[in-house]
Amino acid sequence: MSKAFSSSFSPSEIIPYYYRASRNNDRRDITITTLITSNRLRVFERLVERYRGPISVTMHIMNDTAHVQGVLAALHASYASSPLMSQYVDIHLVIDSFDRQFNTWRNIARLFARTDYVMMLDVDFYLCTEFRKAILQSRPLMELLDEGQAAFVVPAFEYASHEDGTDPMKFPDNKESLISLVKSKKIGVFHASWPGGHNSTDYHKFYKAHPGEVYRVTAYQAAYEPYVIFKTDGPPWCDERFVGYGGNKAACLYEMYLSGIDFYVLADHFLIHQNHKYPQTIRKNERKFNRKIYTDFKEETCLRYLKVYHETGVLNGPRGANVVEECRKMKGISSAAARVS
Repeated sequence: MSKAFSSSFSPSEIIPYYYRASRNNDRRDITITTLITSNRLRVFERLVERYRGPISVTMHIMNDTAHVQGVLAALHASYASSPLMSQYVDIHLVIDSFDRQFNTWRNIARLFARTDYVMMLDVDFYLCTEFRKAILQSRPLMELLDEGQAAFVVPAFEYASHEDGTDPMKFPDNKESLISLVKSKKIGVFHASWPGGHNSTDYHKFYKAHPGEVYRVTAYQAAYEPYVIFKTDGPPWCDERFVGYGGNKAACLYEMYLSGIDFYVLADHFLIHQNHKYPQTIRKNERKFNRKIYTDFKEETCLRYLKVYHETGVLNGPRGANVVEECRKMKGISSAAARVS
């Protein structure tokens, strides 16, 4: 385990399959991979009830004896009380003193997923539509996934009023209802104050798309961090140097994009954030630290993919298009990208 997660802080005790789902799912299914802490059990239970499909979750517990015992007791009560939980959910524990190692926790959940496809999701999002069924029943979409060069985006929204966004039983469950709420300004793009995070989804195109339409993201931005479905094996893993808020999920998606994976938006489907309070001071400080890490990460990743794809002869083909496009935007690396492409 220490070798598998060698970029993470240690020591950590990682316990895969502390609880293992009893249901043997079809390998050609989609596992939701997510992460929780001890205060997010109820919202996680809601996700399980809604999805009714395979879930691989990393649960972090701070390494204090009394705390560990209390959390494990609560986890046992939650798992034992729900037949859906015991049927569908694999729970992996991380016990250590290092909080908010989000990318490490994401990698653990993905590593131990038991299906061919995964969805990287934050636990606070409510699944409003049946995107899983739509993908699994579509031969063209499954073929696109199997090729390993596509990730499907499920657009994310949130309520303008904090109170309105706390009861998922009142959330819209179809696109027509969603658009009505968007027009009345009761619902908008998730984290609209940070346009780089989700604007590449092109919400104007999403609103106008025809039923069943799937469109490719054509205006990628380096801060883009959508919620995506992709092939479990093959795409890059999340960089584990990121600790705390800021840049961590964007880094996962950035390297995925540079590796040659394109993003496709499922225009019939959407997620809505279940509002809760954020630790604003902590988030502000951690974003400041991670901003520098992300700048360095982008440069390193560009140079690595430029070199390897040039040497393997794929840089000037379809697989290398994304890395050439992004690296040409980067001061100090654009000239290198121009020379080898």
